[in-house]
Amino acid sequence: MDAKQGELRVLMFPWLAHGHVFPFLELAKGLTKKHFHVYLCSTSINLDSVRNSLNNDDNPIKLVELPLPSLPDLPPHYHTTKNIPPHLMPTLFKAFQMSAPGFSDNIADLKPDLLIYDAFQPWAAKAAASQGVPPVYFATSGATTFALAHHCYTHKSWDSFPHQAIRLKDYEKKRMAVAVETIQIGDAGEGFVYGVFDLSNDVVLMKTCRALEGKYVDYLSTLCGKKIVPTGSLITFADNQETGGSEIMEWLGEREEGSTLYISFGSENYLSKEQMREIAIGLELSGINFLWVARAPAGSEVSLDEAVPEGFLERAKQRGLVVRGWAPQAAILAHPAVGGFMSHCGWSSIMESLYFGVPVVALPLKLDQPMNARLVVEVGVGVEVARDEEGGLDGNGVAEAVKEVFVEESKEGLRSRAREVSEKMKMEGDEAFGEIARELIKICARK
Repeated sequence: MDAKQGELRVLMFPWLAHGHVFPFLELAKGLTKKHFHVYLCSTSINLDSVRNSLNNDDNPIKLVELPLPSLPDLPPHYHTTKNIPPHLMPTLFKAFQMSAPGFSDNIADLKPDLLIYDAFQPWAAKAAASQGVPPVYFATSGATTFALAHHCYTHKSWDSFPHQAIRLKDYEKKRMAVAVETIQIGDAGEGFVYGVFDLSNDVVLMKTCRALEGKYVDYLSTLCGKKIVPTGSLITFADNQETGGSEIMEWLGEREEGSTLYISFGSENYLSKEQMREIAIGLELSGINFLWVARAPAGSEVSLDEAVPEGFLERAKQRGLVVRGWAPQAAILAHPAVGGFMSHCGWSSIMESLYFGVPVVALPLKLDQPMNARLVVEVGVGVEVARDEEGGLDGNGVAEAVKEVFVEESKEGLRSRAREVSEKMKMEGDEAFGEIARELIKICARK
């Protein structure tokens, strides 16, 4: 086939988490600017969020619904990881795998030239290949995490990874093992990290920049035998007027430049009462301005008001703002008042923070987050909060990490390095889609 980008139809199929759907959406936007015809497939509730983000009837991205089977414990509003009670996650995985026949029908109906798939559905890549559609994996996590996981699978050891800065602590290894047991990946088995790379046709697209993790991109490419094509940061900008965003920006506007710590643990991570308490103690000890986005899972009895020390919220009124729901993260990080980001170190949050040149106060919770935390420390753009041998927090450790970013002499080095990485990331992002388009065209030309 004489493939030309203006003729190519691409079906994109992310996992059901917002941290996956929206990088896929930004990738889709970039591909449409290169004149690809793009179809984005997800559940109805996720597509509603996508429509709100697009807010444009003329947008060339076509949305395709993935029908999930109706299970008693999983009504349609839980066909997404956002706000789902944690105990229902295994049920969501099960329903997602049960949607495989419906997704195969979508491939047959749309007859795309290419499938871009996600980590949790190797069955989708196999279904596409069986219909003559080349599958390409798009990784929404960074190269460091995948390099470590691929190395561990190949060498049967976390500790033999050749880059010493990236190490898992003993309690993190235990938590990782438990987390992997709860994730059922169909027939991919324990080697699903290897499998999703192996199924990808020639290249792997990855949400990363060489400025941040170039050596890990190269090592991963060697391990998996695929060309890793960075997509850049793929930042999603939201409407600041939505659900109180304007009030948040007005509050930030009254703070001095670089004076405020932004605190958020994403839409799918939740703190225990003990963690909330120690963070509050650390904030009070540090004396730093803060904007804390404090969410709780649906049906949770965990309350920030009850968790923090008595009188904390009243004492912090002059220098702190607590937000109970959604917040415009990209706009917050871009605001000149924000001088640091206390984060769980989800990959999208790391990319957003560094894109805007904001150093990270790393407080990883699970999965890839510890590796991302070690990476920002290694690159010189973040500080990790000290933990005990079981991963417990201490208010003094929180305060020390915050002060290192805001008060100590090291802060200028951190901020300077973050600005440097930011400039390089933006330059790479501007150039990324040219290479992506060329690689996808080559794959389709070989059909």
